[in-house]
Amino acid sequence: MARAARGEVGEFGPAFLSARLAQLLPQFPHLGMCVAFSGGVDSTALLAALARLHKPALQLRALHVDHQLHPASRLWSAHCRRTARALGVRIQVCRIRVARARGESLEAAARRARYAALAAALRAGEVLLTAHHEDDQLETVLLQLLRGAGMAGLAAMPAVAPFAGTVLVRPLLAVAHQQLLDWVSAQGLGWVEDDSNAQQQFDRNYLRHHVLPRLRARWPAAAATVARSARHAAEAQRLLDQLAEQDAAQAAVGAALSAKVLRRLSPARRRNALRYWIAAAGLLAPSSRQLEQLCGPLLDARRDAQPSLAWQGARVRREADLLHLQAHARSPRAGKRAPHDAPLTWRWALRRPLRLPGGRGALRLEAAARGPLSLAALPPVLTVRQRRGGERLRPVPGGPRRTLKGLLQEARVPLEERARLPLIFAGETLLAVGERWLDATVQAHAGSTRRGRLVWRTAG
Repeated sequence: MARAARGEVGEFGPAFLSARLAQLLPQFPHLGMCVAFSGGVDSTALLAALARLHKPALQLRALHVDHQLHPASRLWSAHCRRTARALGVRIQVCRIRVARARGESLEAAARRARYAALAAALRAGEVLLTAHHEDDQLETVLLQLLRGAGMAGLAAMPAVAPFAGTVLVRPLLAVAHQQLLDWVSAQGLGWVEDDSNAQQQFDRNYLRHHVLPRLRARWPAAAATVARSARHAAEAQRLLDQLAEQDAAQAAVGAALSAKVLRRLSPARRRNALRYWIAAAGLLAPSSRQLEQLCGPLLDARRDAQPSLAWQGARVRREADLLHLQAHARSPRAGKRAPHDAPLTWRWALRRPLRLPGGRGALRLEAAARGPLSLAALPPVLTVRQRRGGERLRPVPGGPRRTLKGLLQEARVPLEERARLPLIFAGETLLAVGERWLDATVQAHAGSTRRGRLVWRTAG
């Protein structure tokens, strides 16, 4: 554990954090906050500064996820407990096992498992805070650029995003890592040094150790200026989404799109509308080459030709002048069956997991004294199915009903996950979206006597 002398330096500190949170959360400080606390210098700065705000209305907790992937993970958990105790903050340690899906990197699997654990540990009304900072944003933008991402990818991480029926807040995106390091050092606080951050076979670490020092030597303000570019990209993406929604609505014939209307659009708007239509259905986007085929040969084919184009998990077919989108039952590469879309009946009170077809894992409801779900509010029989479009729920008590499409977009849920998300219904009423969101009608409150949580274990 690294440690340094006590003092006061830099602009970062409790006053800065208080002002920033007041900008991002109108109800601050009258709410519960959970800090995703790894024990590293960044999350240590965030937790310590919050603990020193001295705001009685603020209810603060720390959540530490032990992935059990590193030999020292138990030592890190013990350090986090000691640090939280010294700061006067309650802490919950979640020990998880990381299961990798086929073709999934260990980093991606660990991230997915970590956020699932954080979502499950949140209580009703709490928000989750992470310590992502300006340098993280710079790395994210560069990685997205190197992957050929569009505007949505280049927008990188938003300061506030929907998460698990509440919001995920990143209040440090305008703060440099060095400022956080200086402040933690000046406070005499210890932190965890994860040696995997030095393993340069990972793209992010290679950027951090080899590329960014040279960038900063030439352009010292690179992190701040790239973060500004990310904000511009996010604004541009919102405008593109608005335009795409208008164009798709103009072309809509039920769930299909009119080829005749699409042909009247410019090629760029046509691609934008089709990309939006496919993403809104929760399906994987086609490659750039496949999107060009959709916008050109498929639209221009003879009226009686009935052309189609399939890619991983999806297919567009044209009948007469209508384009129909469907989950594709066979992957064009692997030839394996895709998840079946038929609704499933779930008698959850039998305490048996519901196996989801197509390798999408299993759902179960488990009792939990502090769980976010009111078991008493659930009917005895639920229906589980995938997205069809138009679903709505109220994720915040007293708040507006939100479209699932809008929540998924704001949360930047990967398209692969959107296509697999199980939706839990009572009749035609959407109650839950995987482990991510609960409708207000089934959220636990102070008077709830039977509480639990929904657990979605994906296949791995």
